[in-house]
Amino acid sequence: MIDVDTNGSVRTVTIDRPAARNALTIEGLEALEAAIDDADEPVIYLRGRGPAFSAGADLHEVAALEGDRDRAADFARLGQRVARTIEDSPAVVVAGINGAARGGGLELSLACDVRVGTPESTYGEPGVSFGLFGAWGGTVRLPRVLGEGDALEFSLSGRSIDAEEALRIGLISRIEDDPQSVAEEIAENPSDTVAVLKRRVRDDGERATQERREAQAFGDLVAAHADDIDALLE
Repeated sequence: MIDVDTNGSVRTVTIDRPAARNALTIEGLEALEAAIDDADEPVIYLRGRGPAFSAGADLHEVAALEGDRDRAADFARLGQRVARTIEDSPAVVVAGINGAARGGGLELSLACDVRVGTPESTYGEPGVSFGLFGAWGGTVRLPRVLGEGDALEFSLSGRSIDAEEALRIGLISRIEDDPQSVAEEIAENPSDTVAVLKRRVRDDGERATQERREAQAFGDLVAAHADDIDALLE
């Protein structure tokens, strides 16, 4: 269900279940977590096989929970854990959204550092229409990305939006025919600097603490790249 391929500094992780629109079972979530957690590459490119990024949770898996609230909560916690693994990865994770991103699939993309859609990509949180909602960290991350008003409208309506609207409201940062090119573009930069930038932008400490860490990180990079800086002046 999860394929892993490495090309230079980019690890490509593919959700490979196109017949089910790349819906994720418990096994698939655990395999995705391992593929992210095991990465040594500075950049991870996350994509779906075929015409969808991911439909999110496999509804057959949800139905098999048979109304058991404890098991359902455990399933939600697993999805949350995978999303945190993506968010906390030392690597920069780029989501290449090549088609439909729905529910948990959209939520996993929200945990990525960069989201790039193709012109055909679409986005939605349809769970509200059948009495559910995305519980893989979506209610936490969506307001951070969109702001509270747009997050509420988007999730409460259950509607789908296209790539242009997703770009307008900030759900994705770019539209590209080949989203992987963005991952490769990032990977061309020094890997230590890429990793530091992710940590600094993701830092949720108090402002004074963030600024102290920022200054220390800048000092470390200046020391590490002294020769590169000198070369720029020649």
